Amino acid sequence: MDIRVGDTRMLAAHEAASDLVDRLNSQPLEKAVEAIEASPMRLAVDALDQPEFAAAADVLAALAPARAARLVNEMSADRAADVLAEIPDEARTAIVTQLPVPVRTSLNALLAYPRDTAGGMMTTEFVAMPDDATVAQTLDHVRTVERSRETIYAIYVLDHVTGRLRGTVSLRQLVIAAPDMGIAELARDPTSIKLRPDTDREEVARIIRRRDLLAAPVVDADDRMLGIVTVDDVIDAIVEEHNEDTQKFGGVAAFDESYLKIGFWPMIGKRAGWLSALFLSEMLTASAMQHFETELERAVLLTLFIPLIMSSGGNSGSQATSLIIRALAVGELRLRDWWRVVLREVPTGVVLGTILGVVGMLRIALWQQLGFYDYGTYWHLIALTVGLGLVGIVTFGSVAGSLLPFALQRLGFDPASASAPFVATLVDVTGLVIYFSVALAVLSGTLL
Repeated sequence: MDIRVGDTRMLAAHEAASDLVDRLNSQPLEKAVEAIEASPMRLAVDALDQPEFAAAADVLAALAPARAARLVNEMSADRAADVLAEIPDEARTAIVTQLPVPVRTSLNALLAYPRDTAGGMMTTEFVAMPDDATVAQTLDHVRTVERSRETIYAIYVLDHVTGRLRGTVSLRQLVIAAPDMGIAELARDPTSIKLRPDTDREEVARIIRRRDLLAAPVVDADDRMLGIVTVDDVIDAIVEEHNEDTQKFGGVAAFDESYLKIGFWPMIGKRAGWLSALFLSEMLTASAMQHFETELERAVLLTLFIPLIMSSGGNSGSQATSLIIRALAVGELRLRDWWRVVLREVPTGVVLGTILGVVGMLRIALWQQLGFYDYGTYWHLIALTVGLGLVGIVTFGSVAGSLLPFALQRLGFDPASASAPFVATLVDVTGLVIYFSVALAVLSGTLL
């Protein structure tokens, strides 16, 4: 790839900022503050602009408000809003009041939106032109404002009377067009790619990925431009969303900080709630076993296979849950598709359960024939009980695990809350009922 001198300088500056961020992330806050204060303005701003700088908010809060305000003024608007949102109110107010009025107004507008929406992700630094401008005028404007814009992927054409968005023009279109051509002639209809400020970030990511966009406009109810969401903001949002979903799927409340930075008691708080809920749910397992206490006393052999039965059902449920959560997240499935999932998971569960059931029966038969363990006179019925039990439990686990994310989304919860431990707990209790019901049917008149 051919890299010009200007590109080389830009890459070098980016690498210098990345190196600085790597060093700052491994240092105490006091050292990080000193490093930012000692760095040239451009390097300090580039470092603060990087989402990888975990302590950016703490550093800005520790700086003198005047110095912090100068840095914020030079940062990209969306990143500055994200960092300011993490600063305590008093320190944030001290910084914001020293910003120029236009910057302060822009940041306050961004701070009003939730972080997980298009409004919270967008930047107000975009290039817009009235629809009565020419290509030559637009190019002159781009040259004038280039340094004050985070990115220029496209020019947004606005109605010169109402200010409504009429379309977009890519830089490629602009460069190859005749200078005296009207910008409106090049504009593409924006109807299918407009975002509302309350659009969820997962939906924003789907739209930008599906349309193969570098940026998408965010408009209000009257189609007036509020800002743009760029592809790098989407990538950051996807990474953050993935981290949250991974934590939830592991049975942990989502962390607001990195693992090493979160305090001991906040860590306990994030984990104790889920563990307590799961523990209380697992108590139902004891209740189920108490219900079948008589059968357990008469056929103690059944208890040998309880861990096998419970883990198989939980594993099948966790597999189905992770597949459905992923499909919902990327838009492959909608709520109305639940019945299609059931029709797919029932035969899948039966086949998977049959495979495990055959393996379980073969294991019992081999151990009996080779003399490793004596399951008694009715060992073949024990094997049949285990085999049929696995078919029922794995099928139930697959169906329940696949439907749980749909149920949570229908109730307004994040489907990722259908964590593997939660699914396993649900299937454990039901699995015992299925197992002992099969045992009663197969072993009645013999061991039971």
